[in-house]
Amino acid sequence: MKRVKSLKEEFPSVIDRAYMQFKKHRLIQDIMSEDVITIVLKASMAEAAKIMGAHHIGSLIVEVGGTPEGIVTERDLLSKVLAKGKDPEKVTVKEVRSSPLITIEPTATIREAAQTMISKKARLAVFKKGTLIGIITAADLIKSFPETPETLMKIDDVMSKHVIMVPGNISVAEVTEIMGKKRIGSVIVSKYGKPFGIFTERDLLTTFLTRGKPLTTKVGDAASSPLITIPLGMSVHQTALTMALKHIRRLPVLKDGEMVGIVTARDLVEAYAR
Repeated sequence: MKRVKSLKEEFPSVIDRAYMQFKKHRLIQDIMSEDVITIVLKASMAEAAKIMGAHHIGSLIVEVGGTPEGIVTERDLLSKVLAKGKDPEKVTVKEVRSSPLITIEPTATIREAAQTMISKKARLAVFKKGTLIGIITAADLIKSFPETPETLMKIDDVMSKHVIMVPGNISVAEVTEIMGKKRIGSVIVSKYGKPFGIFTERDLLTTFLTRGKPLTTKVGDAASSPLITIPLGMSVHQTALTMALKHIRRLPVLKDGEMVGIVTARDLVEAYAR
């Protein structure tokens, strides 16, 4: 019996174009994270770390009297607390949170959200008629990137060429200090002088601060391996798809088998926002 072709097989260009137009005009309310987790000002950063780690998220909305007032992130914990040698148990959310919230309407487009996120350098709180209904992160945005001139550009001009690599035999505590002082969210971990894994601020949060694993652990024992990489010359759109499929926010970039850079979800959002 002759196989009946699908609509996409019969008219691929029409279907693809329609889908891309749909993605291009999707609204923030279609992609935002609706499960917003909150914390109060007086809570400690140790409490904040445990909540973020338990929910596998990188930020918490800060409330005052039940009203959203600010935001605290894993980067705040890393750079404002741990990298400065402070005890998370003794530092309150009030001391490190960012306020006021950067907000956006649920009917804003993905492009508008990307432009706001980059210009304000912050995650976006979604409000409808004065009520908080969601949050938007760089990871949320890249899942819905359409194919546009911006996303078809190559990552060569988007990636960071300065990659921090650390040996696997140093401690997580030492790596935490490096990441905090340089305000970066990850390091590449090497073994015998060759890159073999990656350690991120999310690893620090979920594995160590939430579960109480000692920071004296060698980072080589805590790194995610093998590395997921992409080749130089890949488009922003393809890179965004790879991140979304692999559920990661950072990708080392290779040229002829050698690491030449690293690209993050925020780098991709910045390229799309241009």
